Amino acid sequence: MSRYESSTATEVAARPGFWAELRATFRGTHQDFTTGGLGRAVALLAIPMILEMLMQSVFGVVDIFFVGRLGPEAVAAVGLTESMLILVLAVGMGLSMAATAVVARRIGEKEPEEAGVATFQVIVAGGAVSLPIAVLGVVFAPEMLALMGASEAVVEIGAPYCAIIFGSNATILFLFLINAVFRGAGDAVLAMKALWLANLLNIALDPILIFGLGPIPAFGITGAAVATAIGRGLGVAYQFWALRRGGGRVPFGRAQFHFDPATMRRLVQVGVPGMVQYLVGTASWMVMYRLVANFGSDAVAGYTIAIRILVFALLPSWGMGAAAATLVGQNLGARKPERAERSVWISSFSNMVFLGLVAVGMLVYAEPLIRLFTDAPGPVAFGTACLRIVSYTYVLFAFGMVIVQAFNGAGDTRTPTWINFVCYWLLQLPLAYLLAHPAGMGADGLFTGIAIAQAVVAFVSIALFRRGTWKTKAV
Repeated sequence: MSRYESSTATEVAARPGFWAELRATFRGTHQDFTTGGLGRAVALLAIPMILEMLMQSVFGVVDIFFVGRLGPEAVAAVGLTESMLILVLAVGMGLSMAATAVVARRIGEKEPEEAGVATFQVIVAGGAVSLPIAVLGVVFAPEMLALMGASEAVVEIGAPYCAIIFGSNATILFLFLINAVFRGAGDAVLAMKALWLANLLNIALDPILIFGLGPIPAFGITGAAVATAIGRGLGVAYQFWALRRGGGRVPFGRAQFHFDPATMRRLVQVGVPGMVQYLVGTASWMVMYRLVANFGSDAVAGYTIAIRILVFALLPSWGMGAAAATLVGQNLGARKPERAERSVWISSFSNMVFLGLVAVGMLVYAEPLIRLFTDAPGPVAFGTACLRIVSYTYVLFAFGMVIVQAFNGAGDTRTPTWINFVCYWLLQLPLAYLLAHPAGMGADGLFTGIAIAQAVVAFVSIALFRRGTWKTKAV
């Protein structure tokens, strides 16, 4: 036995059991994810990330549950606002991809101080872009909703909601960006705690501000926006407190509070393609909402409810993908590309099993799930069809979800951008329109286009990942 094999065997034998390590992770004990068993590393990272994403999906479902009691117009207003919020999320996701890639690489290279400098650059960039977005949303909320095809009734009740959500967009950006730093550093539990705090407060405030309680009047859909802004704001406050108190993997003190052109340039080089990637992929959902709106408010309401339920299932899968991204970044930084690749396959197959079970649940319980949110016949019919049709290709899409995030973790944000452009804009949207109208399938054609595009994303992602060019990406 070689010296390396001997030392590795001794290290593995000396390591505590998985549950002991998991408890230590939740207490904030640092783990080195560039050594040891990969299955264990994936689980230790993925579990808190899945719990983080699960709370995000719970919030989305609970929020639409309360808003659904206000009628289809209120649900449509929320859905249309969130479809436009994609523009904000594009900035947040692009910078988040860069933050995770750069921070993970620096941690893998054992340069935590540089990771702290990158964190400061990310926060400065996020703050700079949030102001013009806030002004745009506050001033032009009614016009934005009308542009998305909202009826006069939807514009009337939804404009204040839209203005508040866009006006508080800085809280959305910082939740994304700082949690991306935590994940890249391997501090997944801190990211989980921040999102749990934000969303639990949101859930608690939702019914109070929407329906009123005691001396607090009922604000309707506007109350949902206020609850969201308060919850996210306090979540961001916790993030900054966690950064400044020390004890994490990323130092964040005065030594890091300076503008670093080289670091900012790296973040921009990775982040701008990441923004385009997310925008290309999710702006197609804005167009999809517009296509759905052609079938009336019932279709938009049913589609909005179905998407919330689907997101409930997909966000834990995003947690697995985020774990793969962290492992890829850190292990490339530690010059262990083969270990980085194995972590992606382990995460992908785990996600395939999970989403396979989710798909079965959607096929069997689609209508009861929709009826949890509304009893209106129109939205129930549209929502049920969407759940069933889109879930047909989830087993394949499981691979695409993880592999796309693995590219991002390596700092290769350009490849997923092309994947999104080809699969969503050149395939999904034209195909959905052709199936819905010339082929006469109606709204079912739109949903079928989504399902087919998900399968193609998986096949294209696997083919490009196996080429291995992502292993040599410099960040």
